[in-house]
Amino acid sequence: MQTGEYRYIAQEKVIFGRPAAEVVAQQAAARGAARVFVVSGRSLSRKTDVVTGISRALGERFAGLFDDCEEHTPRESVIALVKRLRETGADLVVTIGGGTPIDTVKVALLCLEVGATTEKDLDNWHVRVNPDGSRFVPAVPMGKVRQIAVPTTLSGAEFSDLGGCTDRAAGVKQGFTAPGVCPVVVILDPAVTVHTPDQLWLSTGVRAVDHAVEAVCSINAQPLTDACGLEALRRFAKALPITRAEPANLEARLDCQLGVWLAAGSINRVDYGASHGMGHVLGGAYGTPHGITSCILLPGVLAFNRAATAAQQARIADALGASDASEGVRALIASLGLPTRLRDVLPDKSRFAELAQKSLANQWVRTNPVRIDTADDALQVLEACW
Repeated sequence: MQTGEYRYIAQEKVIFGRPAAEVVAQQAAARGAARVFVVSGRSLSRKTDVVTGISRALGERFAGLFDDCEEHTPRESVIALVKRLRETGADLVVTIGGGTPIDTVKVALLCLEVGATTEKDLDNWHVRVNPDGSRFVPAVPMGKVRQIAVPTTLSGAEFSDLGGCTDRAAGVKQGFTAPGVCPVVVILDPAVTVHTPDQLWLSTGVRAVDHAVEAVCSINAQPLTDACGLEALRRFAKALPITRAEPANLEARLDCQLGVWLAAGSINRVDYGASHGMGHVLGGAYGTPHGITSCILLPGVLAFNRAATAAQQARIADALGASDASEGVRALIASLGLPTRLRDVLPDKSRFAELAQKSLANQWVRTNPVRIDTADDALQVLEACW
């Protein structure tokens, strides 16, 4: 008999297809927020009217803006945001952007709850792997300050309570989780995504494909995440190429956003595999964006895992309209004008041994469907992706 457990997160609403500024103002008022702090990235904040439009809609509730988020969420930017949130007495955060600002806010909210004030304090609060390969997750209580997210990419960060943060000194990206860090409300407005650079939009779409694929292939897959993941793949296979050909097609953009909602319900609810895990390692070592890491790792990881996940990969291939999951994913990525192999991005294999060793400390490398317990095992995956 099948057994399992699905964990719902502390997310109340997903509101889609309505203007973001209007909905943010309504939701802030409904929550009785008096000091709403806005977080975004520099380009969106300084080169478009999206952030100013939402800030103005908040009126007297608007308490300030932080737009110094940096890719891969370094500890420095998190602690800088924590300081601003404390100074302004923020009682609600509105995050506008992709995975970087959303994760920056997640980790900052955790810091507020546990009293972390320095980069060193974060050493005590990240998810880590015990010597036996099991996971250690620090216990954090429900937070008092929550966030509302207006995503502009397809990363799916808005649908989880797991945030990534980079320790630059160690060259590693670490995971942080707590029940109150996920957005309490998610607002999907395709109109605010038209400013997102094409490569970022499409590559984060592949990241969402990665969520769906590795959820279906997970060692503890769930009926709900299977059904949602396969439907997400059907939507992505149709809508992502349309958004490349017709960037102003808001219906296709919303369809991609809805696909993310479906796919991201698996984040931190089922165990992913080496595409996600080694993607974190590449991000920390090379600064490779996570959308791109999914492009260059997922096809090879699927090939590496083929024997252990044959039935799951047959369903993935069917959802993509392909005869083979690995090649179907590779073909979709290539159709978007994105790289599909490690050799398309990395200069050479000179750091493979280092990457393989570092990957063993990642929670999802250790839960890959084909076990990866040694550096030699990890090297085989890297070779499959090369």
